[in-house]
Amino acid sequence: MMSPPIQLGPTKAPIKFTQVEPVFLSDKTMLERKNKVMQRMVEGGFDALVIYADKEHGGNFEYLTGFIPRFEEGLLIVDASGECTAILGNENLKLARFSRVPVTLLHCPLFSLPNQPMDHETPLENLLASAGLSNKSKVGLVGWKMFTPAAGNGSAYFDVPYFIFDALQRTLKKEAELLNAAHLFISGAGGARVTNNANEIAHYEYGANLASNCILNAMDAVEVGVREIDLGALLTAEGQYNTVVSIAATGVRFDHANLYPTYKRVQHGDPLSLTTGFKGGLSSRAAFVIASPAELPDAQKDWLDRIAKPYFSAQVAWLENIRVGMSGGELYDVIEDVLPKTLYGWHLNPGHLVADEEWMSSPVYPNSGELLRSGMILQLDIIPSVPGYNGVSAEECVALADSSLQAKIAEAYPKLWQRITCRRDYLRDEIGIKLNADVLPLSNAVGYLRPFLLAKHLSLSVKK
Repeated sequence: MMSPPIQLGPTKAPIKFTQVEPVFLSDKTMLERKNKVMQRMVEGGFDALVIYADKEHGGNFEYLTGFIPRFEEGLLIVDASGECTAILGNENLKLARFSRVPVTLLHCPLFSLPNQPMDHETPLENLLASAGLSNKSKVGLVGWKMFTPAAGNGSAYFDVPYFIFDALQRTLKKEAELLNAAHLFISGAGGARVTNNANEIAHYEYGANLASNCILNAMDAVEVGVREIDLGALLTAEGQYNTVVSIAATGVRFDHANLYPTYKRVQHGDPLSLTTGFKGGLSSRAAFVIASPAELPDAQKDWLDRIAKPYFSAQVAWLENIRVGMSGGELYDVIEDVLPKTLYGWHLNPGHLVADEEWMSSPVYPNSGELLRSGMILQLDIIPSVPGYNGVSAEECVALADSSLQAKIAEAYPKLWQRITCRRDYLRDEIGIKLNADVLPLSNAVGYLRPFLLAKHLSLSVKK
């Protein structure tokens, strides 16, 4: 595949849409979600699902309940009949009545924080039995991820605390099957969560828009002498929960094993990394704190041509070629063709699915036959790693939507559709990226890469 010529030159910055209100998931959407899960249960022959959650691993649980158990563990048991049972600790009992699917509440103080009252303690296996699990023949245990080992079968791998797994085993009859069933939720080949309707896309666009505003604000604030914490403060917004550890790191990273912004000041010539994410989207940048190629380190004078421009070419290829109906393997090959792994050192998936968590799963891997489908939200995530050179990054999120879904979004959410149209026009007219017709930019900074952060008017674009 021929890469278009890339230039560094003056461009207008993307528009930042502010005062965008969150969109709640409708009752209709929540019922649709439950029906999708139930359908996959039937297809897989499962009598029940046991869905685990904690603060970091709550996406599959939240998909049905609408909440996570915050600082405790929680279980949602979905019976093949459609009946649902929530097992919660002391401080989440009050949330059961707000669950988006009706639940029978059971109290398990073992799920509570250390040294909290154990009043009304009942053995967990008794609670599981009361939820009907003792007579089931095939039960799916859903943690937060499915396992895809290179050799072997991941269905016997479980990612839940042992005391829960042990209680579940002691509840089930000896001949019952217990399998990892996370694929029913997150598998790109047909998981319930991997496609979104118009309401869900509007719900998740809130976070993608917010993340891109944060990253643009932080980029604008980069100056010699600014502290990491000052940049980090710009990576939070509207009190929303960050789905990743925010990054504002200048120069050498991970000093003293530290992951977080410090009082360290940005120096001229530093590499700088910025990352933030909210539900529905992540924005990330890696570039140099300089104003021109002449200021690059002596050992990296060709960084712009050797690293940044080829990386941007791969972004262009990704955005112009991704489409509904193509396989993940085909998209992988597009990136391998434009940005060969042997020359640019990337090794993770060049694109993955996004939802309540930053990385849900990925249909994009070598020889993948998983099809990219209308309603998927994907993160453009390519990470070059070339010895002797600093990296470059411009990660953002888009949705794939066929004409039918686009029409539903435009009708139900006209302001969202205006934002999407504005972003598409910007990419075409200012950056020179001709998005595939199926691609809907959910963030304001898609395709916007400033390689030199002190040159705030310069970005990479496709030469016209």
